[in-house]
Amino acid sequence: MAAILVTGGAGYVGSHACKALAAAGHTPVVYDNLGRGHRELVKWGPLEVGDLADGARLDEVFARHRPGAVMHFAAFAYVGESVEDPARYWRNNVGGTLELVEAMRRADVRVLVFSSSCSTYGVPERTPIAEDAPQRPINPYGATKLAIERMLADYAAAYGLRSASLRYFNAAGCDPDGETGELHDPETHVIPRVLMAATGEIGHVEVFGTDYPTPDGTCLRDYVHVADLARGHVQALEYLARGGATTAVNLGTGRGFSVREVIAAAGEVTGRRIPVREAPRRPGDPPVLVADPARAQALLGFAPRYTELAPIVATAWRWHTRDR
Repeated sequence: MAAILVTGGAGYVGSHACKALAAAGHTPVVYDNLGRGHRELVKWGPLEVGDLADGARLDEVFARHRPGAVMHFAAFAYVGESVEDPARYWRNNVGGTLELVEAMRRADVRVLVFSSSCSTYGVPERTPIAEDAPQRPINPYGATKLAIERMLADYAAAYGLRSASLRYFNAAGCDPDGETGELHDPETHVIPRVLMAATGEIGHVEVFGTDYPTPDGTCLRDYVHVADLARGHVQALEYLARGGATTAVNLGTGRGFSVREVIAAAGEVTGRRIPVREAPRRPGDPPVLVADPARAQALLGFAPRYTELAPIVATAWRWHTRDR
């Protein structure tokens, strides 16, 4: 599998996966429309500009590069936006994936690693969350990810297209070498927003809810470093290359950290005071989202290298201040 087609490879997690693929001896071929991706993050292989909805363009790219497999990151991923405009999310995320897997069938490419999400679980009944937990997404973004997982299960049964759906938790941090990082606009992730508050780019960071049934009253989340996620995608590709069956696994650390702990870690890393404003809970925010990563460890050999907050925040801080 010398060439691997990476849809959305000009984005945050996709660009880190491209670096991990190159380190493993593959050539990542990025397919991205650059609507939300960034040309400057494509550093480890060629860039093919195109949209998932363009079947003819996909056919052209498959014919030119003859990839042995696909890693699929291309998707809209703002929860609030998905609530405001669900049609856009169903058309892009689900419709685009349908065009992609049909192009794969035409090119006789039968291996896919899919960027799924813990949002497919919705509000969990228990934590840590195992893969057999009920999948009841509470927003259109999560619903589109679950629909794609079900589509891929059908394609495996009917057409022999094997896939690994990776349900990852809170992607965090940036490439330790500073070669790629997080460039969202708008930025909604808590760690970069805390760092934006540290530099004065925003006046404060909002803490949504301080009365949750958690040790300090704020939400607990499983922050998994993006470089660990990238390695997990390569491990999933290797699992499928060995003949592994279609599956879905969680990618997380199995540890939860609160919003207040994130803010404290950022203060420690940056040496700066973080302005904070407390705000009411947001509808649909579960108190705790923590992965049970046992299946990924057993099936893929997934073992995160980053398990503490401060080192994760430090990699994000180096990226955030790279031009300062």
